[in-house]
Amino acid sequence: MNLYIIIFRTFFYYILFLLLFRIMGKREIGELGINDLLVSVLFAQFATIGIENYNIPLFQTLIPTIIIVLLEVVVSFLSLKSVRFRTLVDFNPSVIIKDGNINFKEMEKQRYSIEDLLMQIRDKGIKSLDEIEYAILENNGKLSVFLFDNKKIYPMPLILDGKIQYDTLNSINKTKDWLIKVLKQEKTTIEDVFYAFYRNNKCFIIKREIK
Repeated sequence: MNLYIIIFRTFFYYILFLLLFRIMGKREIGELGINDLLVSVLFAQFATIGIENYNIPLFQTLIPTIIIVLLEVVVSFLSLKSVRFRTLVDFNPSVIIKDGNINFKEMEKQRYSIEDLLMQIRDKGIKSLDEIEYAILENNGKLSVFLFDNKKIYPMPLILDGKIQYDTLNSINKTKDWLIKVLKQEKTTIEDVFYAFYRNNKCFIIKREIK
């Protein structure tokens, strides 16, 4: 009888978590952020408790599972609405290499070793660090790499969700006044811009949808 209960609960948690991950809109494993990874670990723990301790009623593991799902939905909603909250939850990507120079201070801050860096560039088929113009450590731990050959096509974000990216302005030797002037020419404002980037000495602007 106990074997049947374990089998039933195994199928139950498998179907339950499959449905919950679809509801939460989870990405592929390689793209999971910190909060996504935390939810996955908690789900695994709840499933283990529910399967191994078959004398415990199902609702005792279902209640915390539902709470976690609700929290994740709320966090995802707030992340979409607030850049500050999204930064707090997911953190910002870290620039590891800029203009061909390694940012050792940022690497130390992220506890990212030179061995980690070399391993990830080898995984991308890059032979040497001097081939890299920019390398950005993303929230999910992946390294995005832009080679010097791609300099002319590399889009540099100027505005993200209505927020000016001052690091980009500094790197291209431009000011906030220059950016505002460009936006005026396009008859828009910073707050109305969803995404603006700089490429090939030009500014490209994507405005928010008007509802």
